[in-house]
Amino acid sequence: MMTNRKTLALAAYALAAIAAPAAAHAPSFEEQRAHEEEALIIAAPIAGIENQLWFNYQVDVLETKKELKSDLRHASDSEDLRDAWDEYRVELADTRHTYVKKMQRRGYRQLKVTVGG
Repeated sequence: MMTNRKTLALAAYALAAIAAPAAAHAPSFEEQRAHEEEALIIAAPIAGIENQLWFNYQVDVLETKKELKSDLRHASDSEDLRDAWDEYRVELADTRHTYVKKMQRRGYRQLKVTVGG
């Protein structure tokens, strides 16, 4: 009977050790929104035009990702983490908006494909 208790206690301890890291990193609202914004990163140049605006957009996205990594590394509490993710989301959105707007001024439109009836 004592062996069963020890086994159960060890099993419970092992499960808690495994579950703790997953529970410790439940994504915040800001992180979830940032990941939604990441999904909107433009993967190909608008109208297939590889111009300076496209290259600037790509560089801006890479710099934003690099800044996020740095901010996350230097975060000291959950508020810093939320701020880093929120800043990342806002910068990605601004960068995308700027690129699309400048391409529109040049007469190019971003195509949207809708599937369904």
